[in-house]
Amino acid sequence: MKTMYQKFLLLLLMLPLGLWAQTGALKGTVRDNTTGDPLPGVNVLVEGTQNGTSTDMDGNYTLPAVKSGSRIIFSFIGYASQTVSYTGQKTLDVKLAEETTQLKEVVVIGYGTTTKKNNSAAVTTINAEQFQKGPIVGAEQLIQGRAAGVQVTTAGGAPGSGSTVRIRSGSSLNSNNDPLYVIDGVPLENGGGGAGGGRNPLATINQNDIESMTILKDAAATAIYGSRASNGVVIITTKRGKSGEMKFTYNGNYQVYQIAKKVDVLSADQYRAYVNDPKNGATADQIALLGTANTDWQKEIFRTATGTDHNIAAQGGTDNLTYRASMGYTNMNGILKTDSFERTTLGANLTGNFFDKHLKLEVNNKSSVMHNIYANGGAIGAAIAFDPTKPVRNADGTYFQWTKPNSTTFETLASRNPVAMLNQIHNYGNNFRSIGNAKLDYKIHGWEDMKLIANFGYDYASGRTYGNTDLDYIVPGEFGNSYTNSSTNKIQVMDLYFNYTKYLESIKTNFDVTGGYNYQNFNYQGSSSSYSYQNNLTTPGLPYNNVLNLQSFFGRGTITIADKYILNGSFRADGSSRFTKDNRWGYFPAASAAWKVKEESFLADSKLVSDLKIRASWGITGQQDTGALYPSVPLYTVSNNTAQYLVGYDASGNPIYSTTAAPLPNNKNLKWEETTTYNIGVDYGFFNNRITGSLEYYDRTTKDLIQYAQNPQGVNFSNRSYYNIGDLKNKGVEFSVDTYPIKNDKVTWRVGGNVTWQTSEITSLFNQKVPNFPGYLTGGISGGVGSTIQNNQVGFWPNSYYVFEQAYDANGKPVEGVYVDRNKDGVVNGDDMYRFHKPQSDVFYGFNTDLTVGNWWLSMSFRGSYGNYNYNNVASNTGNGNTGIPTNGSYLNNMTVNVLETGFVRPQYLSDYYIQKAEYLRMDNVTLGYTFNDVFNQGTTMRLTGAVQNVFVITPYKGIDPEIAGGIDNNLYPRPRIYTIGLNLNF
Repeated sequence: MKTMYQKFLLLLLMLPLGLWAQTGALKGTVRDNTTGDPLPGVNVLVEGTQNGTSTDMDGNYTLPAVKSGSRIIFSFIGYASQTVSYTGQKTLDVKLAEETTQLKEVVVIGYGTTTKKNNSAAVTTINAEQFQKGPIVGAEQLIQGRAAGVQVTTAGGAPGSGSTVRIRSGSSLNSNNDPLYVIDGVPLENGGGGAGGGRNPLATINQNDIESMTILKDAAATAIYGSRASNGVVIITTKRGKSGEMKFTYNGNYQVYQIAKKVDVLSADQYRAYVNDPKNGATADQIALLGTANTDWQKEIFRTATGTDHNIAAQGGTDNLTYRASMGYTNMNGILKTDSFERTTLGANLTGNFFDKHLKLEVNNKSSVMHNIYANGGAIGAAIAFDPTKPVRNADGTYFQWTKPNSTTFETLASRNPVAMLNQIHNYGNNFRSIGNAKLDYKIHGWEDMKLIANFGYDYASGRTYGNTDLDYIVPGEFGNSYTNSSTNKIQVMDLYFNYTKYLESIKTNFDVTGGYNYQNFNYQGSSSSYSYQNNLTTPGLPYNNVLNLQSFFGRGTITIADKYILNGSFRADGSSRFTKDNRWGYFPAASAAWKVKEESFLADSKLVSDLKIRASWGITGQQDTGALYPSVPLYTVSNNTAQYLVGYDASGNPIYSTTAAPLPNNKNLKWEETTTYNIGVDYGFFNNRITGSLEYYDRTTKDLIQYAQNPQGVNFSNRSYYNIGDLKNKGVEFSVDTYPIKNDKVTWRVGGNVTWQTSEITSLFNQKVPNFPGYLTGGISGGVGSTIQNNQVGFWPNSYYVFEQAYDANGKPVEGVYVDRNKDGVVNGDDMYRFHKPQSDVFYGFNTDLTVGNWWLSMSFRGSYGNYNYNNVASNTGNGNTGIPTNGSYLNNMTVNVLETGFVRPQYLSDYYIQKAEYLRMDNVTLGYTFNDVFNQGTTMRLTGAVQNVFVITPYKGIDPEIAGGIDNNLYPRPRIYTIGLNLNF
């Protein structure tokens, strides 16, 4: 795909060069090598002469009086130049191939663009050809494994589910660690925004409409976005129209989903043997509870599912007005029965140039409608725990559920029938979202170096979640109940800024200055209600209407000297309504410099080194997204009708109630988190850029961490409130490479990869020394009440596991309830707990390859990590005898086979035995395709593809999948293996 930069230069080239066209001896047509489309504006020049022309709108050219033996050069921005010898032929048709390194030349940055050559910050651009392949609906998943320093972890295998995205780890402990997403100039809420009723806010953008995604990683690149950029910025640019006759593109696929791995639990026969074994302590009454069925509950709730995705786009236009419109439809079923995701998208772009190309108008819109049927996720855990000796249904056709002895009343402590949970509990979601903007770019007449830009954008989202439970569902307090929740988010954006560019020939220096104002307003509205069938009572929730406002002033200047030395500086002042007036404004400067070593005379003629640039940067970014909209402001919450105060009785004796109000916690001294980043980078290219890549080192420190910390006794109306406490340091090294071992007319083989080394340490957690401070507990787990497994403490990674050291016998078997006395005081208690490993990886990597042989194309991609650990909460919660044979004796539960290894009778939640290595190598995707040229007429193409996603995972982890965001494995929705056949048409 060609960039906007190419299209702009195309128009400039066409104006002067088109005047040279003359009749003559040589004619021909220049086309795109891949699509067969004619290329307008291509330079056609007889080597060593001034005899040249350019192609017209249909790709045709005419070159006068060419001498036999001459060499003719065809060149066009974004394509590899081609030189052809002239031997007297009357017609010469040429096909140009896109030049990959030139396609990456334009880099989108905050409030403007630069070039890869002149970029001085840590920025990675991934275009549509490089995106992750497969049936993907979330935009963030397109860059999975494709960029150094960027980790994308999907939430599981639910259709359309979201992901956790981390750019260079997280800069906060309790605040939002998601990057800022900017779509065609419209900044979204951190994490992607959106209202209820969806699964993934970034699934509202059709993946087929995305042209490129640019990742801003260091402060020199992100500080122009100030208060929301501490965790990086992802700029999403959607596709634009191209001038010429209307062209259509169709992309469609059909998918089959299969479960890749199930939790290893006891079979019915194994379970019967366990309960009947006298050493496990089951009573005669408990043994009598065993059934005769052989039910694989996971098989009962999972299925082979199918899905489909279709997108059609049309584009075209004239020199001054281009357009692109698209429509997409997606329908995916989950491998968990009753689960489904349905989406319809519309996209439109209109670009116009007026007043002799001094005024540019660009209008964009992306809209989507989604409908979700949410399968009850609790059925996954229930399927692991439910007694395999019991049938799905009773003899009378009703669902089997555990009841109290000699009763039909549900046993509230027992697991619920997972199939009944799927079929009798219903949850739905509807979501509408529209993101759009209009951008005016005016080049001042008579002073063309100055441009004035105005951008007006919006992000509107409305959603509704609702559901009910069947009347014949026997669980008390749930059958017949229903609920509904509605929400609307309205976001308005305005950018007013200028750009001035001037090159001074006398000093060989280019000046590029940008400055302006940004306004963004967030309005959140919502309401809810629930209905209790048993009480015949509808309870409305408190409606809300909240506002957050951000306003900013920003500026950036870049000086390029002799096309060798680049100096860049930026500054942003941000104001947030989250803070009081005294702390409202944050100030975020950044600076960077680059030396294009390749331009020096000692390398200018080097055939080995084709590119070499050294970069360094420093900057400060901010964080204000605590999750609470008004953490600094004194506010009150009003009671509902179940918590009112009785003030008396009326004349008829009816009670009179008064609504009460309670103060909410606040901290008027709360202020911005600030993150300071240092970055050193090297961009390189060898052998005419057959090998390219970069090497980065970063050092990032966050101070004044916003923590949700314990209040002193009797202070601030709550147990906890937000405070600026502590510091966090991240360091890392990133390396990326892209190489072409083979590249000729018949075979192209590309291999790309990246690897990231990272470390993170909490350097402070309090404003003054606190002796023997144990750190903050975090990481809630299933089992017990209020149990946690992680801890934040000075000197350790964030969210390190906090556990007892398990003791083992001579055979290497864990000894139940016996832990190591680490402090050797003769007593094993909480003082012996220690921090043991962490969920983050020391190293993560990705590599991918594409091979094109003639019309065949093969693509493969892999990802992996090293040094990360998971807490296997599935095993710790269900791998013990008390789970399988509960002490109350009225029901039975299944267990994981891990119980046969440990022999644990009681849960050992805090044992380091359950902290397990989770490093992995995953083959994400393999795709094979074949392209048919000139299918309907000349220039049309058709590509057929077959693909497998989630091909295999190699890991020592004992759970079903090592890739767990946050590291606590508690009944993950399994990621399926997906088989896809696809069709692409260009006509």
